[in-house]
Amino acid sequence: MRPSLVGGQTALITVAAVATMLAVMGVGSMAHAASPAHYGRVDATVTHTSSLNWAGYADAAGANAVTYVAGSWVQPPVTCPSRGTQYAAFWVGIDGYNSNTVEQTGTLAICSSGHASYSAWWELYPLNSIQTIGSMTVHAGDSFSASVTYSTSGFTMAIKDQTNGQSYSTTGTQSGTSRSSSECVAERPSSGNSLTALANFGTMTFSSCTSTISGTTVGIGAYASVDAITMVNSRGATLAVPSATTNSGQTFSVTWVRSK
Repeated sequence: MRPSLVGGQTALITVAAVATMLAVMGVGSMAHAASPAHYGRVDATVTHTSSLNWAGYADAAGANAVTYVAGSWVQPPVTCPSRGTQYAAFWVGIDGYNSNTVEQTGTLAICSSGHASYSAWWELYPLNSIQTIGSMTVHAGDSFSASVTYSTSGFTMAIKDQTNGQSYSTTGTQSGTSRSSSECVAERPSSGNSLTALANFGTMTFSSCTSTISGTTVGIGAYASVDAITMVNSRGATLAVPSATTNSGQTFSVTWVRSK
């Protein structure tokens, strides 16, 4: 899932990918969106930017600098309307913010006709679409830890449900990776050429989000080049907004504002 720029590049989590997931787990598979626009104000070392589909934090680094990103969060319950379909994904990843690939893993909540469902997934975009992890059972309130690690063997996407003990890990490679950014993000996917409505997840918290860049591990908000990303719609109205980071840049929350 890449970010959809507010007036920029492309590559979305499409619900085409969500369709495959749905076929397998009642969820569906997804595609992607472009990187968030790099504009806005700067507070100290934090640049505030906007995206049509991302909310959270991203560290922008030089080529081949990022080797690791890890995050922890509690899967928030989503409040579903009686009609329609809405989505909210929470993940950690390498690349995608300023490049054309993404290596990532996380959880997904889907609202469909008043019913909420949850799943875990991983993805090497654009090599594949979101891959639902059928061996994991996800419930609202479960605590998760996830990481993406680069080595000479490729990218290892690992996720663990700390509540029920279920875990999954896979390693893969794809061409064109730059390892030039790391992210902890809440996202809404796209369906076809349109972005979906963002499911109401209230406020979710990345209790920890760290990244290893050029051999040094820091909280995502403590890196020298960090962007705080607010999700907006095409009219500029806020859909989801991140808080400031605390705990040496490791901890922050994302709050839902509106669905579309």
